[in-house]
Amino acid sequence: MKIGILQTGHSPDTLMPRYGDYGQFFEKLLTGQGFDFQTYSVVDMEFPASIAHCDGWLITGSKHGAYEDLPFIPPLEDMIRDIYAAAIPLVGICFGHQIIAQALGGKVAKFDGGWAVGRQTYDWNGETIALNAWHQDQVTHRPADAQVCATNAFCENAALVYGNRAFTVQAHPEFNSAFTAELADIRGEGVVPEPLLENMRANLDKPIDDTRIALQIARFFKERNVA
Repeated sequence: MKIGILQTGHSPDTLMPRYGDYGQFFEKLLTGQGFDFQTYSVVDMEFPASIAHCDGWLITGSKHGAYEDLPFIPPLEDMIRDIYAAAIPLVGICFGHQIIAQALGGKVAKFDGGWAVGRQTYDWNGETIALNAWHQDQVTHRPADAQVCATNAFCENAALVYGNRAFTVQAHPEFNSAFTAELADIRGEGVVPEPLLENMRANLDKPIDDTRIALQIARFFKERNVA
């Protein structure tokens, strides 16, 4: 099964030699699942010629906002709607989670409650799941087709499932704790309130459920469900 990764941002230049770019994060996260991958840097206006070129699509995170006036966002939203209409499985992470909701009629905005950085816990259909997060924007109004499968007090729409067509997650299962800590040093200082960064660093050694969510993503691509 061929998965097309729609890369909507880049890993910081200083971290890329050690961690790779965002498309590579997902290749590593989903390794061993029998997938082949092709990455399209849509943030740089590199789009596939057809949605039929891959059997499933995954949209990465980004430093950009889904609501920003950027050249790549309108064609990406058109592509999302085409993928959805064709019932090709679609996964979105962080920015990907947000842009899918926006393209399908939802709303995305900067959350008045501020930032979520580092390890967060979620009620995931009655179970507690921990993942690293890095966001201020949120899906503030979900599309009519979307059902919540993960939530917490800070982020109501933390993961959404759109029947058998799309599965999206606000947090970053592809971010390990080491990368998250270095990202905080580069993109957090002076932007994210210091108490949040201190709390993030204090919880770096606690376990996260990235492997479990990776299996759910793989199951969705293969079986069209996340149960």
